[in-house]
Amino acid sequence: MNSETISMNSETIVHPKLHHLQLATGAMEPMIDWYRKALGMTVVRRTDASKPLSVAWLSNDEANYRLSLIQLPRLSADPARSRHPRLHHLAFQCRTLDDLLGTYARLKRIGIVPALCADGGWQTAFYYEDPDGNGVEINVDNYGDSRTSGEHIRHSPEFVKNPPGLFVDPEKMIVARAVGASPWELHKRAWAGEFNPSKSYDVRVLF
Repeated sequence: MNSETISMNSETIVHPKLHHLQLATGAMEPMIDWYRKALGMTVVRRTDASKPLSVAWLSNDEANYRLSLIQLPRLSADPARSRHPRLHHLAFQCRTLDDLLGTYARLKRIGIVPALCADGGWQTAFYYEDPDGNGVEINVDNYGDSRTSGEHIRHSPEFVKNPPGLFVDPEKMIVARAVGASPWELHKRAWAGEFNPSKSYDVRVLF
């Protein structure tokens, strides 16, 4: 590659894909266990856990790793976390609504429940917290197509009026799905208010 080629490439804005996130933690074992249970992640590699500073690399797909956990000494919970700039949440997408609802039911059986569930119009999303209090979103694209859902975000009057969407009760959705409602029908019924939770969520838990 000559200098002229380098100069030409330096004018081009490339679009690298998001590959992984790294979280600092003081609770390596609970974090590994939670991400294994919640997202099916396995440890690809881990450094010596007896060392003061250790790292684990985890993945749940074909990538070499998607999440890196670094255990640092002397970390403590921050009671003022909600008032500090930070990474707000991680998001993971299911292929189908059945996968999302099935994950919800599986996690509920082992005591992991979402803090908030909503149909945002373009997606249905359930929001959890990992052992360190990091927000973890598990969602599904209601359109099944990112191009179409992207157009929804860009042009939908409903999205402009109410970006978070409407709260939903996954239990009610599971019942409706079991008797034959299609995923798109569930979305429309959610926006009609049919799946509103009996007790409203406290959105402050996410902030």
